Amino acid sequence: MRTLFLKHLAPTSDMPLMNEIERAEGVYLYEKSGKRLMDLISGIAVSSLGHLNPEIKEAVHQQVDKYWHTMVYGEFVLSPQVKFAEMISKFMPQDLDSVYFTNSGSEATEGAMKLAKRATGRPDIIAAKYAYHGSTQGAASLMNPTDFTQAFHPLLPGIKHIEYNNESSLEIIDSNTAAVIVEPVQGESGVTLPVPGFLKKLKEECQRKGALLIFDEAQTGFGRTGKMFAWQHSGVEPDIILLAKALGGGFPLGAFISSQELMKKLSFDPVLGHITTFGGHPVSTAAGLAALEFIIKKDLLKEVENKGQLFEKNLKHHRILETRRIGLMMALEVGTFENVMKVVRYGLENGVLVDWFLFNNTSIRLAPPLVISEEEINDACDVLLKGLDQI
Repeated sequence: MRTLFLKHLAPTSDMPLMNEIERAEGVYLYEKSGKRLMDLISGIAVSSLGHLNPEIKEAVHQQVDKYWHTMVYGEFVLSPQVKFAEMISKFMPQDLDSVYFTNSGSEATEGAMKLAKRATGRPDIIAAKYAYHGSTQGAASLMNPTDFTQAFHPLLPGIKHIEYNNESSLEIIDSNTAAVIVEPVQGESGVTLPVPGFLKKLKEECQRKGALLIFDEAQTGFGRTGKMFAWQHSGVEPDIILLAKALGGGFPLGAFISSQELMKKLSFDPVLGHITTFGGHPVSTAAGLAALEFIIKKDLLKEVENKGQLFEKNLKHHRILETRRIGLMMALEVGTFENVMKVVRYGLENGVLVDWFLFNNTSIRLAPPLVISEEEINDACDVLLKGLDQI
């Protein structure tokens, strides 16, 4: 199987992990060899309720027995989509009550960029440096530095960049700016939290210049930071919110959300201004709805911060130069990529899966399932501390 993997699956790097996963349950991945891996990255913030959650599984089974794909998104009234959109809207700012489901976070970014240009009639989009919003050409155009995109230039024109947490850089927002897109907590820079007042200042500057504000909550959504969505920490309400990753409860799903007033602009001049065949697939939205209901029913949000604090308390080591954390979104700065890889390899050998960040390869990524137990946290930290001893 490993040979066929290398022969027939298109590669994304020259060093895939190559672990052959046979099944997964709870916070564990099980390899064909019988080895067990504790998943401390949740498939990069996707499997936030662990693997094979029984209530999500049941919801998927029920939907599979009813219908799968029926018609392109936005034509038929499909109850999984409607119920999920209604429930999501309850946790959004008051005016953000119109949900456009997509297949992925990249597609949500693309849709939001089109919406911003259509709504404002302006050409430019501003993003923050060291942010990741997807790998399609439009979303990839937002990336800076260009290490991961230079080979594919030219990409979209009219893209500018601010420095996250630098208020003086907001001066580039002007009358040509359709929207500014940022993460309420930067993920791929290595968990960069906004300094007090920065997001508020950004919102004020967007309002003053007539630009829309987009928050990308692909990584931070659905309890990862200790609140249902990260915008709630600052109270700053954007004009558009992007969701993905944990949105589908482990199934492929993305969304961009705005007001009905703005969203309607995609339905005329031209009609079908944004369309998708599989976006909001009934099985994926049924899974996402069950996942959100599980979070609410189990009151998981109240446990997230305490679990994050337990990780932080346990992970005291002279090799950790800095810990950056909000909820169960955590980065351990260890100085070099070589040090990161020593811990990653030790973890893989001893049953714990961790990773690094796209724009920060000197920090170890921790984003475990929200359902991880205190005992599992203690066991994971014991392994990571021994891994840090290898540096």
